[in-house]
Amino acid sequence: MKNFTYKICVFLIISILTFNNCKTSKNSLSISNEEKISFSKIEGDTITISSDVTEYDIIIIEPGFNFWLQSTARPEGFYSQTYLENRNQIYVSEWNRRVLQPQRYNPNLYELEINYQNNIDYGYEVNYKLYNYFIYFQRKYNQRLGPFMPRI
Repeated sequence: MKNFTYKICVFLIISILTFNNCKTSKNSLSISNEEKISFSKIEGDTITISSDVTEYDIIIIEPGFNFWLQSTARPEGFYSQTYLENRNQIYVSEWNRRVLQPQRYNPNLYELEINYQNNIDYGYEVNYKLYNYFIYFQRKYNQRLGPFMPRI
């Protein structure tokens, strides 16, 4: 009986250690020095994303985002428009869900709903910059808006 109890204790200890190691590696983000610089910027940084073809505008007022976009984000053309649209739909849905729950999610982070619709072609530039804003936001504020880690 003592041998059986000993085996269970060893198994539990190994399980707990393994679980903690997996949990830590899944949740940790590797933040580069350039990202740390962009995250620490405090002056206003406004980007207007617009498309002449679709007549839609997005205005992002986030200190450091433009610097991060130029220095850290993947270049335009790296992702397909379909990829960006699919990810943006996931991120926008979760974002809007959080906007509607200010008692649960920080209302200073999630202030306004985003009106993004699947059936509208916003063009590559709008989707590219919106997607990168979501990546920037998730990395800077340690948030997760989807089932995958926000990576570059």
